[in-house]
Amino acid sequence: MNMMQNRNYWFSSGYLITFYAAWSLWWSFYAIWLKSKIGLSGEQLGIVYAANSAAAMFFMIFYGIIQDKLQIGKAVITFQSIVMILIGPFLIYVYEPLLRNDFLLGVCIGAPVLSAGFISGCALIDSFIERISRLFGFEFGPARFWGSFGYAAATFVAGILFGIDPHINFWMASGVAVIYFTINLIFKPKQELSANNETQAVIQKPTIPTMSEILSLFGMKKFWLFVFFIIGTNSFYTIYDQQLFPNFYTSFFDKPEDGYQVYGYLNSFQVFLEATCMILAPFFINKVGAKKSLLVAAMVMICRISLSATLDNVYLISLVKLFHAIETPLFILAVFKYVVGNFDERLSSTLYLVGFNISSNVGVIVLSWLVGKLFDNTGYSTTFYVLASIVLFILIIAIFTLSDDKKTKQP
Repeated sequence: MNMMQNRNYWFSSGYLITFYAAWSLWWSFYAIWLKSKIGLSGEQLGIVYAANSAAAMFFMIFYGIIQDKLQIGKAVITFQSIVMILIGPFLIYVYEPLLRNDFLLGVCIGAPVLSAGFISGCALIDSFIERISRLFGFEFGPARFWGSFGYAAATFVAGILFGIDPHINFWMASGVAVIYFTINLIFKPKQELSANNETQAVIQKPTIPTMSEILSLFGMKKFWLFVFFIIGTNSFYTIYDQQLFPNFYTSFFDKPEDGYQVYGYLNSFQVFLEATCMILAPFFINKVGAKKSLLVAAMVMICRISLSATLDNVYLISLVKLFHAIETPLFILAVFKYVVGNFDERLSSTLYLVGFNISSNVGVIVLSWLVGKLFDNTGYSTTFYVLASIVLFILIIAIFTLSDDKKTKQP
């Protein structure tokens, strides 16, 4: 079946482009909004990110286990989409006033809402579409391209609107979420006809994993080695990229509004490149294997963090930010290849949401506040060097501890 004629591919792409567009409209400037508009310190930013990650852990466990039970059922996606629609009014009328007047209460109320709709939702929709791609005959990478494309296009718009009024971004996020909700209502995964109008071979539905099979993951040594790698690399990189880099980049501009706008343009261009790499990355991963791809992605992380500490020219730092366009597709797609190749593929949602995303969030919870304190006391350069050194140390360990299963490679 030609992928371009596969309705499941196009519906899947619709999910991804609308979700990531809605997320980008508020998330791409979230750290800048918290610091420049709300006035939070580096330590308070760390608390916000740690709380968001803690709430995301709960929803990722819930989403992962339930979605593995549902397989291609959409009940969890429907719940998530309703939360997404409410994001605009929530940010404007609940979250912002609370952060200004009762910081801790705002953090506690905001974390579960943001996590249920978006922070955990991104892992949920990625794992859902990855399963659809395996069952209905198309590569996940080309579908995920549309997610990156949607994020890039929305970031371009968000950078302009943020300088006018961030509330416009929040309302637009809710509007795009309505489209996402509509796609979810319409979409019914089904088998396609082949070119000669004969039905394709019946796709065997995988048996539903039992709870004991799901829980058996936590007794596997290679699962915990994978978790250790994720925490030691992606957690630190996430703190760098989301909590520190946006404000670091805009600090190079005399006028904050100019910084917001240029950052939006740069972020948009970077994600357009990322979208292209989403199409190319599967060829590289299938050639060299999931393990080596994960190691290469970690090396890209180290280069970007360390160069940010070294360079003081905004043009060169802009170039370094584009490394993210290589790292993200490699890391995300290689994680899926790794878990399917080394574990029971029926548990892919649990593995992706718990093994990858919760692991990342555990690291963010534990480390965000500490990194925020380190930044308040030492500044950007020292903080970046410390983060790069830790990721390098974990990379060296992973060379000897990650599994190199032949199933992760394709001829």
